Amino acid sequence: MTGPTMEGWMVRYGRRKIGRSYFHKRYFVLESLILAYYKRQPSANEVPIKTLPIDGNCRVEDRGLETHHGHTVYVLSVINKKEPSHRITMAAFNVQDASAWKEALEQVIDQYLNLHTTNGSMTFPPSVCKTQEDPDRDASSSDHDSQGNSGKSQPDDDDDDKKQNHHRNRTVGNESIEDWSRGIDPRWSNLNADAAASARRHWHLVRCQNGLRFFEEVQDGVQAGRCKGMKAVGVVEASCADIFELIMGIDETRYEWDCSFHEARLVQEVDGHTTILYQRLQLDFLPMFLWPRDLCYLRYWRRNDDGSYVILFRSKEHPSCPPEPGCVRAHIESGGFTISPLKSHPNGDPRARVQQLVHIDLKGWGANYLPLCHYHSVIQILNSVAGLREWFAQRDGNCSLPSVPRIPKLGTAKTRKRSALQNVASLPEMPSAGQSNYDESEYDDDDMQFYADSEPNFISKNLNATESVSEPPPVSLDLSMLSGNLGKGDLDNGKNCWSIPDCNNFRVRSKHFLIDRSKTAAGEPLMQLVAVDWFKDIKRIDHVAKRKGCVAQVAGEMGLFTVAFNVQVPAASHYSMIFYFVAPKAPQGSLLQRFVDGDDNFRNSRLKLIPSVPQGSWIVRQSVGTTPCILGKAVDCTYYRGSNYLEVDIDIGSSTVANGVLGLVFGVVSALVVDMAFLIQGNGMEELPERLIGAVRVSRLSLASATTPPEAD
Repeated sequence: MTGPTMEGWMVRYGRRKIGRSYFHKRYFVLESLILAYYKRQPSANEVPIKTLPIDGNCRVEDRGLETHHGHTVYVLSVINKKEPSHRITMAAFNVQDASAWKEALEQVIDQYLNLHTTNGSMTFPPSVCKTQEDPDRDASSSDHDSQGNSGKSQPDDDDDDKKQNHHRNRTVGNESIEDWSRGIDPRWSNLNADAAASARRHWHLVRCQNGLRFFEEVQDGVQAGRCKGMKAVGVVEASCADIFELIMGIDETRYEWDCSFHEARLVQEVDGHTTILYQRLQLDFLPMFLWPRDLCYLRYWRRNDDGSYVILFRSKEHPSCPPEPGCVRAHIESGGFTISPLKSHPNGDPRARVQQLVHIDLKGWGANYLPLCHYHSVIQILNSVAGLREWFAQRDGNCSLPSVPRIPKLGTAKTRKRSALQNVASLPEMPSAGQSNYDESEYDDDDMQFYADSEPNFISKNLNATESVSEPPPVSLDLSMLSGNLGKGDLDNGKNCWSIPDCNNFRVRSKHFLIDRSKTAAGEPLMQLVAVDWFKDIKRIDHVAKRKGCVAQVAGEMGLFTVAFNVQVPAASHYSMIFYFVAPKAPQGSLLQRFVDGDDNFRNSRLKLIPSVPQGSWIVRQSVGTTPCILGKAVDCTYYRGSNYLEVDIDIGSSTVANGVLGLVFGVVSALVVDMAFLIQGNGMEELPERLIGAVRVSRLSLASATTPPEAD
């Protein structure tokens, strides 16, 4: 790569040693493997204020929205996972610029990994196979925002990074809600025909009005209740980013497109992706007889790699937001928007599919005794999709969108306006570790893409039916001695247990993926799941496999090799769920053997997770998703290589992007059924088709069942 890959004006903010804060525009330049920034657009041989080498240890963290000096900005942080003090934080005034920089940085990281870790004939020296011991490992590299200085420093721009500290524990009243809201960066995936057919059994079209289609939830006997979820689907002639910014606004502009909006205010900023809001509804059904409704709810948002946006709502109690006098406090079970890009018009004008779901209990006698009240009010709320369409249809091309949210700013509009990104050079196309995970098929039926089946059937049974996968010879093993503290239970009706799901429900890259991007059923896994441990401690639980009596130790005495995945959820009490997969030694030269004996760059670029929520509410399925995720790019992973095991510690608390995901699902974790499949991504023809390391289903987990782990040696 010659010349800058990307450059333009961004923002640096923070606090100096003397305590005064600053908010500066800086000119950022992303070159081949260097990110640097300057006070002004650099001339030849000008020394930057700060530089950061980009390599396979770097990760781009999306911190979402933050407010500084009255400005609302979208924050990115580039972190070196091996050297947490080496990082650069940058911010943009709009989500488009932040997304463009994030994609460019991730592509440079992927290029580095492809050049250094994807050589099919590469071998790994014994030195990279040693056990990684780090007794002084901190809670998470994302907890500390200090920056190293690899170039000429300027105190004004660096002092803040030595003091910023982003804690996991964020409390609302006496309840710590965001300890649970970190996880794997979830992403959209298109559903196949089987999922689409199943979705039709759960939703039916009830009316078409104002250019929208309205669907109503079909409830079974178990779910039947007074209130049903409804959704509206429409097409808006605007870009996804513009629609997103308009929806996120809570100022006077909302009156122009949301007919159910009366007023709103910010209650608490939990993090860059999660806020708690108060809103009063303006409902027009018998307003002289029915009291107005208000809401206090948690709002979570994210941007997916395909350019779509997800905004999710769920009611949340807050001590600073009691019911207003003269209002009835309604309850949102689940709700939100999805904004997905569509093919642009021939003249280049963007289009997007907007879908809104509302599952709300309006409470009060009116909703209880007048069914028409609930139906009419929900239709009024959903008509905001039509309001969005008309707002963008009539707006002047020079009209600017409101800030998100509207906050009084310093100075005039001209002094706040930043320069657009300049001299943007497109990166050469190359295979990306996390970029090729999406099913390329599209579904025009809106509700089919929006809702997942309640059963774990996400593949077409006849897809690539003729493709055969060579199976390893069966090995007879007595695994009765291997057990964890979480019991194995029934696949369909188990409670507080684990089981092994049908691996054919997961789709992986087929033998011909590089040619036609086809996917196939995963087939039998390479390793066997034998035990699951569910631990709780006052500190984070690292390197479980070395502890005496651990399943990995017992399996090693039986001549078996173990791959253990330690999923860590930091909170006031730190939880860990460890999955133990065992098998005889991997074949020499196989992809699994290369992963076990490889270096961390190779592991971070290849370890993949496929999540699924077979049983759970709509909001949980939307927040988790079903799209494969490269774990090393989404969260911090630490690898411990022993003589007969490899342990992967997956620090869920290291991701700010998904900080709201577990916050949305924690309250209903005892009613969830979650499937997870672990595999190593295949990038070359000789590495395809992909094979699962193993898969696990966790059913209706009880937090109280977690036990204290054995003491470390």
